[in-house]
Amino acid sequence: MPILEIHLVEGAHSPSQHAELLTAISTRYAEVLEMPRDQVRAHLTLHRPELWATGAIPASGRSAPYFTAVMFAGSPAEQRRRLLGALTDLLVDVLGVDRRLVHGRIIPVQPEDWAVGGAPVGSGRRSPLSVS
Repeated sequence: MPILEIHLVEGAHSPSQHAELLTAISTRYAEVLEMPRDQVRAHLTLHRPELWATGAIPASGRSAPYFTAVMFAGSPAEQRRRLLGALTDLLVDVLGVDRRLVHGRIIPVQPEDWAVGGAPVGSGRRSPLSVS
């Protein structure tokens, strides 16, 4: 279930930083949720600079990443707090951005509203993450 989406300004970071970030956030998300990394889905969405503004200031080289993490509702507050901090730390470390400009949120999803292989995970499956 874990889904991560990172929004960045196109051209503000290198392809190697993108690749490093995707690997690092997938690994860190799996560690925080104590699950196999192969169950994490992560992607970057790149936005043209002329379509991005931070504080009403057009991007023009100013990087202010935004991330969204989707996880099951009912996750402990401490786990959510650790995840928000860990993802922010990675964006700062990998991309070299100003911590104060990184924003992020967690979107909780009820297990019965999430499907794997077409079957809702809340419908009597052995585990929310099993695929049998």
